[in-house]
Amino acid sequence: MSLAQVHVRKDELTNAAVVTADAGALADGAVRLAVESFSVTANNITYAVVGDGFGYWNFFPPKTDEDGMGIVPMWGHAKVVESNSADIAVGERVYGYLPMGSHLDVVPGNVTAASFSDLTDYRQPMSPVYNNYTRLAADPEHDPARENERMIYGPLFKTGFIIDYFMRSEAWFGAEQVVMTSASSKTAMGLTSVAKQNSPGVRRIGLTSPGNVAFVKSTGLYDDVVAYDDLSGIAAKNTVSVDFAGNSKLLANIHGHFGDALKYSCLVGATHIEERGAGMGGAADMPGPKPVLLFAPDHFVAFFKEHGPVDGGMMIAKTWHGFLSAVEGTVDIVTLKGLDAARDTYLTMVGGTVDPAKGIVIQP
Repeated sequence: MSLAQVHVRKDELTNAAVVTADAGALADGAVRLAVESFSVTANNITYAVVGDGFGYWNFFPPKTDEDGMGIVPMWGHAKVVESNSADIAVGERVYGYLPMGSHLDVVPGNVTAASFSDLTDYRQPMSPVYNNYTRLAADPEHDPARENERMIYGPLFKTGFIIDYFMRSEAWFGAEQVVMTSASSKTAMGLTSVAKQNSPGVRRIGLTSPGNVAFVKSTGLYDDVVAYDDLSGIAAKNTVSVDFAGNSKLLANIHGHFGDALKYSCLVGATHIEERGAGMGGAADMPGPKPVLLFAPDHFVAFFKEHGPVDGGMMIAKTWHGFLSAVEGTVDIVTLKGLDAARDTYLTMVGGTVDPAKGIVIQP
């Protein structure tokens, strides 16, 4: 059989094409997944931007031999269409890390009623968080009516959850307020929602472009929403910054404005890739603390080691439901069909022209 994939040139992220190839024979013990749906968000752009540094290009090697090409990972749903595993039946549906493509072969291991891990050799050096697949028939998080929301918000929300958990474990470094860039991004919305629930004593300030101020205010998640150009109007109290933008100039402005009042500078994403600068915006020689990159998968490994999968899952689920209630109706979910649409959506997001009021779901 043949499969299709969207290949992206690693050193030229605006160069992307849909490519077909022979899927090959299914290996012993392996399972072939047909990708049913995935979302394309700013999170996926971050995977591409920092791909080599964090191994994101290594999860799904292209089926062709063209040098310099890679596949951007997505989060979504898939169905088992062929199985050489005694534990996984044809017809079963799963949720997890998928290629921007039509099919994926995995080797199930550590199989439980609720999940399994992909033991394919080339995936083992990367974080185990990305190699886990939930089996929807026994997945406590699965809601058939909320599959689109899970794809669009789920991974980004969990990053927001773990940032709040980390900050709370450090007593927010003594800060009275948190300033978040790219406040319209779904990760920032996840963080501010969890902070609103778990850290109500910390004031939540969203920074965004002038054109997105009205949308961000409409979510009701922030105590205050400020356009980037109006940064100087924020009181220089003890502050933590969380930079999702990766814009080195903006980060320097934040450090310059708060100075010694900036108690911690956290780097998370890179939504403004055209201006990210070296180190995802972590410019040197700025006032205040040195920016520190937070790699969410490592924090989740530690989180689940401390709380266990059951209690940890319940902690996440509690804030997840609160988040869904808060954002319901704020984003228009748009479903597009075909990998050409996936490529076009990806290129639009790389170009920075994303409408934050829309969530894009692709059905390959």
